[in-house]
Amino acid sequence: MIQTEDLSKQFGDFWAVDGVTLEVQPGEVLALLGQNGAGKTTTVRLLTSVLAPTRGWARIAGVDVTRSPSETRALVGVLTEQHGLYLRMTGREYLDFYGRVYRLDGAHRTERSRAWLDYFGLVEVMDQSIGQYSKGMRQKLALARTLLHEPPVLLLDEPTSAMDPESAQLVRQAIASLRSRQRAIIICTHNLAEAEMLATKIAVIYRGRILVSGTVEELKQRLLGPAEYELRVRGDWSHLSFRLPEGVTALEGGQAGPRFRVEDPQVSNPILLKEIISQGVDVVALQELPRTLEQVYLAAMARVRND
Repeated sequence: MIQTEDLSKQFGDFWAVDGVTLEVQPGEVLALLGQNGAGKTTTVRLLTSVLAPTRGWARIAGVDVTRSPSETRALVGVLTEQHGLYLRMTGREYLDFYGRVYRLDGAHRTERSRAWLDYFGLVEVMDQSIGQYSKGMRQKLALARTLLHEPPVLLLDEPTSAMDPESAQLVRQAIASLRSRQRAIIICTHNLAEAEMLATKIAVIYRGRILVSGTVEELKQRLLGPAEYELRVRGDWSHLSFRLPEGVTALEGGQAGPRFRVEDPQVSNPILLKEIISQGVDVVALQELPRTLEQVYLAAMARVRND
């Protein structure tokens, strides 16, 4: 649904995007992570035909973004950091205006506008001017506009910024629901917990280049190494002494019990548990220690800075 090859954009001597190759299939959500100025927004502008690439190409649902800019924009819903809301319009007028831009007939405009206003809890204020809306309400209205023409591709820049927790949860639920409808979605965000919650794939961009990409689990394995497990036992565990299976390394113990680095948990963990239980130890749990996307991101940035 979204495909780029060597996508690049140069401004003078500066390469804002340099050789970005991505692929997002229907039903996938790609979280594009990076510092301010890393190239996220420029990548989105290239994908929406706002900018023409200096090198490489991009396709949206098979449509070349350079050769067919109008068709590309009809296929894409974009939530930008600056929403471009017309503050003198009411919420109803605003969505109706954009429905006309997308060439929706009158009945369809009314139906889709009302459905998204209702979903985001804006029906009661839809006849108020947007200038009276809070930041969170404006964010939800902008997202409703993005979804109005039911695009197969969504490009969302910080979709839950300025929202209270309840509204942010509503937006995350909407994104998850849209994914289930076989859309391809790219989210640019600094909220790593949100990215881990929503994304099926992650890409970290730095100075216009993709540093790493893959699923969260793939990146954890690649950047953080084998998973670590903590054995929780009943009673004192300091006296424990047992033979470790191949592929298991003992680490410094935690408060609850000893810890291990395990290369292949499916093979090694059952052997490890049998060895421990054979010594008469009461095992409470053998659980994987949590590793977050934040750790993955920091490891990727540390790697590039050390190169």
